[in-house]
Parts: sequence; C-alpha cells; structure tokens
Amino acid sequence: MRFFLAALSLLSSTLVAAQTYTDCNPTQKSCPADPAFGQSDKTFDFTSGASDAFKSTGSVTYDQTNGATFTIAKQGDGPLIQSGWYIMFGRVEFTIKAAPGRGIVSSAVLQSDDLDEIDWEWLGGNNAQVQTNYFGKGDTSSYSRGAYHDNAGNHDDFHTFSIDWTSSQIVWAIDGKTVRVLTPETADTNRYPESPMIIKVGVWAGGDSNNAQGTIDWAGGQTDYSQGPFEMYMKSMTVTDYSTGTSYRYGDKSGSWQSIISEGGKINGNKGAEPTSTESAPAITATIDSVPVPWSGTHKETTSWVTPNVWPWVATGSAAASSTGYQYDWESSSGHNQPPGGGSMSEQSSESSFD
Repeated sequence: MRFFLAALSLLSSTLVAAQTYTDCNPTQKSCPADPAFGQSDKTFDFTSGASDAFKSTGSVTYDQTNGATFTIAKQGDGPLIQSGWYIMFGRVEFTIKAAPGRGIVSSAVLQSDDLDEIDWEWLGGNNAQVQTNYFGKGDTSSYSRGAYHDNAGNHDDFHTFSIDWTSSQIVWAIDGKTVRVLTPETADTNRYPESPMIIKVGVWAGGDSNNAQGTIDWAGGQTDYSQGPFEMYMKSMTVTDYSTGTSYRYGDKSGSWQSIISEGGKINGNKGAEPTSTESAPAITATIDSVPVPWSGTHKETTSWVTPNVWPWVATGSAAASSTGYQYDWESSSGHNQPPGGGSMSEQSSESSFD
C-alpha cells in the first residue's frame, strides 16, 4: 500500500519520472551479478496461469482464453510482469493483443542494468501500427532510433512479436516476418544494446493528464479513464538465452558484451539455438522523430527520489505474497532484484527449469 500511495503522490506532482530505472548501474559502480536464464526454447503458457519465473505488480489476472490480462481501470494503474532472470543475447517471442484506448501504451521491453533497451510498443489509439525502439547506456540525446511498422488489428487479434538479439544484429519480426534489423554498424555509435537483459511486459497510461505534454502527445492524446477498463493480453512468451551459466557479471565499467562474464557457463555458449538465416528488413518509412519527444530527460538512472510502483517503473521493497504463498522482494539487501519463487539467487540459479 505504501508504494501505491507513493505512486499516486508522484503522479499528482509536476515531476516526470524516468521511463526506465536502474538501482545499480555497472558502468558507474560495482554491482551484484545478474541471475541467468541459461535455457533454450522455454515457453511460458499464461493460459495455464501465472509463472513463478515472473513477478507482477498491479492488476494482472489469468484465464484459459487470453492468458495474462493487464488491466488499467483507473488513474495510477500500471500492471506489469518482470522476469527474475536475465538473458545475455537471445530470442524472445511474445504472443500479444494490445490494449485499445487513447493514450494507453502496451509495452514489451528488454532492459539491462546499464540501461541498454530493446522495445515493442503499441499505442491504444492506433490499431494499425506498432513501434520498435532501442536505447544504449541510457542515452536519450537522440530520439530518432524508433520506427513505426504496419500491424493491422493489433487491438483485435493476437500476433506474435519477436526480438532476436545477438552480438551482430537485432531482428524485430511480426508473425515471423522481419520488420526491422539493426547492427552495431547501423546503430548510433557505441549505443548498440549488448548487456544482460531482463524482460518486462505491461501497459501504462502515457496519456495520463499528469504526464509531460510530450509524453501525452506521443501516446496519442489524453487518457479518458471513464472509457475503461483498458486491457492488454499475452497468451504466451517463448525465451531462449544464447548464453549459458548461472549468472552474468560485468567485468569492467565499459558495458561492452566482451566484458560480460558468465559464471558457470559461457557467453554465446548456446549459439546453436540461433536462427540459421534472416530475411532482409523492409525500408523504415516512419520514425519517431516525426512526433513530439515522448520521454524528455528519461532513460537515465534516477537516485533523487523513490520510483513508483507503476509500469514502466520498478518498485523497491516488499511486494504482496503470490498465489503460491511466497513473499517476493522487489529489491534484495545487495540492491538487486531477487529471483521469483522465494529462493535465494544461488538457489534459483541451480534450478533446471522455470515454470
């Protein structure tokens, strides 16, 4: 409750919170190792219920038809699930139906401790497009990295959106069709995402009246909560980690993939799981620099105030007990997120599967 009240207090202020947040940035100081996923082709079927491989906040429910349902019913809602482990290069497939509603933003994000980021985002006021984006090391000096792609009926039907991420390229695809390819050479200088990533999926009100005008404009206009509830659905997620081991550690402060150390395994130790070929991406015809800047001054580490428990921010402190009876902590005493399931990092990393 204290986090919810803190969230409402912050939302009612004139401050604009960072869209992404890190408690410990390894490019600035020594940080704990990240628990590794280290598995291939693991499917999480949310039509069968919640998975202990993810922790959740806000209104996330489950049923056999739609899987996970993320609901915004009122101002301040921002339901989210987040993995308790990281991948170091890999492939993630999300089977999602985006939420309709002016100003409502559905998101599927890969994000690292040093604020590398790879995104899918859907606007509730646009049933025909999806946005891809990337950020490196929290740098927001440019907002020309995003692009829009045709995605007819994303509010009406489920589609499979994938991110295939290696040291040589990032491939975004919709229902198996490549829509964008990024390489280190075509990315902004030293901004290619290349550090261990967690996975976040959720929905939030970019059009909330308390947000900055640029955010509201980017989200498609001000949200009218009386038209809700607004619901995003995810049937399943399939994850492959292209590296192996129990945890990933930053070997220095560069944030380069060559500096990442796998404890108990090998970086790119699972490269045989990569697709053998990739089709060429179509030309990008619309970029986000044609709309108002969505997150002015964001994607940077925030240390001056408590982050609210609303997507896409990460709460700290104790979360409510799960249906399995475990008490999840959003932040360990070392400053790192605990793996879900109630065990310690060492206990969790020794398990052979995530259910």
